[in-house]
Amino acid sequence: MSLYHLSKLIYVLNRDDEAKRLWRDGPEQLVDQFALNAEEREAVLSHDIGLIYVLGVNGQLLMHFAALCGIGWADYLRLMREGVQTHGPVRAGIYAMTTAVDDKVAGL
Repeated sequence: MSLYHLSKLIYVLNRDDEAKRLWRDGPEQLVDQFALNAEEREAVLSHDIGLIYVLGVNGQLLMHFAALCGIGWADYLRLMREGVQTHGPVRAGIYAMTTAVDDKVAGL
């Protein structure tokens, strides 16, 4: 997994107007500039907030990406919960989970 590259993509997309233009015009062009594995690439291109969260992207970055994708706050929180239920515990990063997964443990 390339959490750094996935996080960097989201960070750049959140902050850089040229990256946002590329995203609107053809997101593959932007995504191909980062060393992502197939799962990460598909998660970003499909706006799979739950999987991106489970892959370990920091929520402070992810919430802005969700907004860029037109996902409201309540849905963003729901999608993170569903991501953990569907894909299992957060795999890496500061949110990595080391205990059983349920809504209380997930903190969501």
